[in-house]
Formats: sequence, C-alpha cells, structure tokens
Amino acid sequence: MNIKLESERLLYRPFELSDAEALYNMDNNPNVHKYLWQKPTLELDESIQTIKYLQKQYNENGIGRFATLLKETGEFIGWTGLKYINDHFENGHTNFYDYGYRLKEEFWNKGYATEATKAWLDYGFNHMNIKEMNAYTHKENGASNHILSKAGFQLLEEYPNNDGVIWKWWQYFFEDYKRNLKK
Repeated sequence: MNIKLESERLLYRPFELSDAEALYNMDNNPNVHKYLWQKPTLELDESIQTIKYLQKQYNENGIGRFATLLKETGEFIGWTGLKYINDHFENGHTNFYDYGYRLKEEFWNKGYATEATKAWLDYGFNHMNIKEMNAYTHKENGASNHILSKAGFQLLEEYPNNDGVIWKWWQYFFEDYKRNLKK
C-alpha cells in the first residue's frame, strides 16, 4: 500500500509488524479501553494479529487504520483512519466507510485527534471519492463525541450494542463536507 499522508504535526502510514510493541503498549492501558469494550490487550501476539488483520484490509479494501506518528520525532501516538466495514454489522449497517482513531493516553487533549480527523476527512472525500462516512462512539465518550461533531459529523441516533451499552451513530456526507469548507 503506497498511501502516505501527513498533516501539520502528524504522519500517517500503513501498519508494519514492527509496530506491534507500540500498539500493544497503547492497547494494554485500561484507560484507553474505557469507552471501548473494556478489554485491554493482554498479550503482544494480540497486537501482531491485529496488524495482520489491518494489512489484510489494506489488500482487500485499499484502506484501513494507519499508524499515526509525530512528525517531529517519529513516535507512535496511536492509530487513525478509515476502515471499510464489511465483516460485521454495526447498528444494522455493513459495507460502509467508518472513521475512527485511538491514541495513547499521553497524547490526549493535545489536538491530535482533531488534526487527524480533518486529514482523514479530506483524504476520504477528496482522494477516495467517498460520498458518505460513518462513525460510532460510546455515548459517554464526551471527547470523541465532541471531536466528531466539531468536524462536521451529524449525530443520527443512539443505539444499544449486544451488551446493552449505548453508542452514538454519526454520519457525514460529501456534500455537507463541501458546504462546511466554504464557511
């Protein structure tokens, strides 16, 4: 996969197996999983398998979550990016583009998630010609809900997952994106 993106402070590139330890260190933190499924990664091999899964998505769908690094140091801060959801249903939907991110705790509240969101929206809408993007967040994840709203995503509904946890379903259309850029 030849996609390499950058924004003011960040670099985005496909995951490599050499990222496994950094991914593990992020996903082993229970705070990172507070608004996910409360299942921090327990073994390095889980991170290796995640990266292999992501690499399979790159090959099959031409996109997937990317390792996200600080431009200045090359340090791994998490992952960001688009994913084509075709392997499960979310809120009754499948075969859609999903935007998401996960950052190491020490990189929260520094504007990196907002910066990455803008970069990926630009890439998805203007380079991949995606017409509609979705995202889903835990109802109580105020930071992520705020970032998506500020970026232009519209909250469509709240829904329970299989465990009864309430999630928010977000959507952003290309036409709305173009209109928001003109503001």
